[in-house]
Amino acid sequence: MAATTPSDCEQPLRRHLNIEPKMTPIGGAPNGCTFLQAGRRQPAVSSAASGIDQGPRQRRRTNPKGNEETGMVRPSSELRNESGARTPVKSDNTLMPPSLMRTLRLKVRSEAYPWLNAAAIEVNAVFNYCNETSLKAATRTDLKRKWLTGFDLCALTAGATEYFDKIGADTIQSVCIHYAQKRKAAKKLKLKWRVSRGAQRSLGWIPFKAASLKRKGRGVRFAGKCIRVFERERLEGVKWQGGEFAQDAVGDWWLCLPVKVQADCSIAPQEEVGIDLGLKTIAVTSDGDRLEAGRWTHRYAEKLASAQRRGHKRQAKRIHRKIARCRADALHYFSRKMVDRYQKIVVGDVSSQKLVKTRMAKSVLDSGWGTLKRFLAYKCEHAARSFEVRDERYSTVTCSNCGALSGPREVNGLIVDHGNVATVESCMTETLIRLGIT
Repeated sequence: MAATTPSDCEQPLRRHLNIEPKMTPIGGAPNGCTFLQAGRRQPAVSSAASGIDQGPRQRRRTNPKGNEETGMVRPSSELRNESGARTPVKSDNTLMPPSLMRTLRLKVRSEAYPWLNAAAIEVNAVFNYCNETSLKAATRTDLKRKWLTGFDLCALTAGATEYFDKIGADTIQSVCIHYAQKRKAAKKLKLKWRVSRGAQRSLGWIPFKAASLKRKGRGVRFAGKCIRVFERERLEGVKWQGGEFAQDAVGDWWLCLPVKVQADCSIAPQEEVGIDLGLKTIAVTSDGDRLEAGRWTHRYAEKLASAQRRGHKRQAKRIHRKIARCRADALHYFSRKMVDRYQKIVVGDVSSQKLVKTRMAKSVLDSGWGTLKRFLAYKCEHAARSFEVRDERYSTVTCSNCGALSGPREVNGLIVDHGNVATVESCMTETLIRLGIT
C-alpha cells in the first residue's frame, strides 16, 4: 500500500474549505499564462492592464445537434442606443368598483308547490343517506375509518338518478357538497335528520347548480319542470350561480339566486355617527335621531292568541310572519337612512342572546338588535361604508370629551359631563364614536 503524503490529505480539506492552492509556473507554458497544480488555466494579466483590446466577449453554446457555436455578448448600452427611446406604456390606474354577492329572493307561484314538495322529499332522502353513510364511515373500528368529503359522497351517489322522479344528478351532487360543508362547520359526526312528514316536518330545501336553472318564457325551467315566479323582470340580464328553492314556515316557496353586483362607491354627506341600542327606543344616534319601539308583537297579540286558541296553526304562522315583516320594514328604513347619510357607523355590542334569558325577553326579541346590525353590516359593505361594533362597557360613565370615568352620576336619565348636563344616550354615542376613532 502506497504511503500518503501530507499534500494528498490536504486536497480534500482544501476543496471542502474552498482554499485555492498555490500557483506554480511550469516550464513550456505560453507567455502570460500560468497553470494550477490541478491543471486549470487562468490569465495572469487582465486585458485592461495589458492594454490589449480583445473586442466583444465571446461565449460558447451548444446547439441541439451537439456542435459548438460562438455567440457575441453585447453590452446593454449598445443595445439601448440602437433601439432608441422606449415607447411610453399607457397604464389605466382607475380603480374598479368592488364586486360583491347579493341574493335575489323571488316568490314562486302556488301552482308549482306540489311538485316542489315532492322534490323536497327526495332531497331529504339523499341528505339522510349522506348523514347515515358518513356516520358509519367515521365510526368504523378498523383502519378504514375516515371522514367522507363531498367528493366521496358524490362518488357513492353516482347513478342514483334512476331511483328519483323529480331531482337529477346536479341536485344530488349539490346536496352531498352542502352536507359535507355543514358537517365540517358543525364539527360533528352527524347532523340532524331531515323529516319529510308529521308535525316536526323539516322545511323544504332544494339546492341546485347554476347550469340546472334556465330561463323559459315567463318563468324558469328546472329538472324538466317550468316554474313561474313573481317579479320575473328582475332576472333579465342577470347571471346567477348555484342557488336553491327554500320553503318558509307558512309553506310558501322562494327562489334564492346569488348574483354578483357592483358596489356603489359614493361619499356620504356626513362623516360618522354612533348608535346606542335600547328597549323603549330601539336606536338613538349621536345626532339625536331615534327609532322608537314599534311593539309589533304587542300590537298583534290578541289576534295571535285567538288563532292559537282556535287551533288555526296556519293563521298563527301568518300572523308571526306579519309581525316579522313589520319589524324588518322599520329596521330597513332606519338602516338605509343611516347608510345614506354617514360614512362611518359605530354600534354598541349589546347582546340579545344574554338578555333574552331575563324577564325582558319579549321586548328584547321584538326590538331586533341583531337584525339591525346585520342590515347595517351588509348595506355598509354594498355602499363602501365603514361599520364597526364596539365594546360599550363603562360608556354611560365615561366622559365623551376626555375619556375620564366620571363615575355613576345618573339622575332621572341625566349625567354630569364635566359640568355639562347630558343624556345617557348622547354620552354613550359620543363615547362609541371616540372609541371608533382611536
